[in-house]
Amino acid sequence: MENIENKSDLTPKQIVEKLDSYIIGQEKAKRAVAVALRNRFRRLKLPEEIRDEVAPKNIMMIGPTGCGKTEIARRLAKLCGAPFLKVEATKYTEVGYVGRDVESMIRDLMAVGYNDVKAEMEDQLREKSVSIVEEKLLDLLVPGSGKKSEKKEDKKDSVIPMGFLSQSNPNEITIDLNKAAEEMQAELNAANQAAAEAQKVDEDAAEKERENHTREKFRQMLRDGLLEEREVDMVVNRPQQMPNMEIIAGGSIDDLQNSMQGIMSMINGGGRRGKKRSVTIKEARKILTEEVLDNMVDHDKVADEAKKRVEQSGIIFIDEIDKIAVHGEGHGQDVSREGVQRDILPIVEGSNVNTKFGVIDTTHILFIGAGAFSVAAPSDLIPELQGRFPLRVELDSLNKEDFKRILKEPKNSLIMQYTSLLETEGVKLDITEDAIDRMSVIAEEVNATNENIGARRLHTIMEKVLADINFEADEHKGETITIDSAYVDSKLTDITQSEDLSRYIL
Repeated sequence: MENIENKSDLTPKQIVEKLDSYIIGQEKAKRAVAVALRNRFRRLKLPEEIRDEVAPKNIMMIGPTGCGKTEIARRLAKLCGAPFLKVEATKYTEVGYVGRDVESMIRDLMAVGYNDVKAEMEDQLREKSVSIVEEKLLDLLVPGSGKKSEKKEDKKDSVIPMGFLSQSNPNEITIDLNKAAEEMQAELNAANQAAAEAQKVDEDAAEKERENHTREKFRQMLRDGLLEEREVDMVVNRPQQMPNMEIIAGGSIDDLQNSMQGIMSMINGGGRRGKKRSVTIKEARKILTEEVLDNMVDHDKVADEAKKRVEQSGIIFIDEIDKIAVHGEGHGQDVSREGVQRDILPIVEGSNVNTKFGVIDTTHILFIGAGAFSVAAPSDLIPELQGRFPLRVELDSLNKEDFKRILKEPKNSLIMQYTSLLETEGVKLDITEDAIDRMSVIAEEVNATNENIGARRLHTIMEKVLADINFEADEHKGETITIDSAYVDSKLTDITQSEDLSRYIL
């Protein structure tokens, strides 16, 4: 579990610092997630008899849309070396209804873990694969030059010795002389044939030497990067994937079509024949590297390691969990929603789920739930499910100071994104501080008077402010355009003053 151990060096403070680079505010949520992530790594260092007793402390993140719940999950996924999956609770349905069953989230998490481990093993083997790929590229560039010459051994025809010349009968002497003449002729023919074969061997050796010389010249050109754009014809074999048999193993019906297509493909031999394509050496190198690495990797070992990681340190982020909460009396769709909760419960509590990589025990997978809970409350979830999310963190609504920081501070901030996009057209954008202040105030006001969609409101405002510049960017090549508060007001004041307009446009 090399990758996980490397990531375990991150302390909760360091995790929060890294999250601060992308997410403004929400310190309580960041701390809770950081501690939960650190505890996953701490648990792995415990003795085995204690490790099984330490249950994960699942977290429920509560806050309005656009306040950073999903962003925290997305950034956390990049930080942790453990298998991580983000899912939407609304795409699952109760067993018996049309839609995905909740066990599919475990199968998806296992697929993520498998791909992660496979990528790590391929990285370890990549250096070893370089020489193999180079030989395959040379076979494409100089066909036949890589084949080993088959050296034929000289055939030593055994010459039958002349029979004993019997003096007892003159007829027998005549027969023996004729036989001897035939044997001498056969020996002469064998000698001529041996000479011809020797000459052919010498010619083959000379031809082989010329081919080897040509191959070595191409090898050097290949290493010098002189052949990257040269086109060659090659047969591209798409990786043959096993059909998804999880229907039989307890999977959902939505995978049936893909499974049947996979089975038919195997029966018809599709995928094994490959397809001949004309590609550049650069493309061929990438294709061949993937094929060689796929053959070098021990897929059983990958599956075993991935299973271990998923069971011991997997994390699933369930977003929009409030949408399956039942508010008030249950009727209509609420029946299905409560059924989803009942189906999720055993997964969170700990159960065995069949996957194509084996049976996965979900007991020690960490679950992080998140939702706005604007209509329903956490108490509207069934009590058993509430008990499985003991840690609750409330995220704060964003104010104008938060919006101002969001526009400027994070890596890949909105200001940086828009200025970089316009720089590709040769237009330099200068957004002043008062413009940023004004956009932050407008975002707060519109969120207060209309639906509160958090930081997503800034995307709407930025697009509206820069709409004309984006449209006419090619006409302003080489110019520097200044965006100040007056410019912002000229684009937004009419909209913000009209409640009807702001409702639809902002």
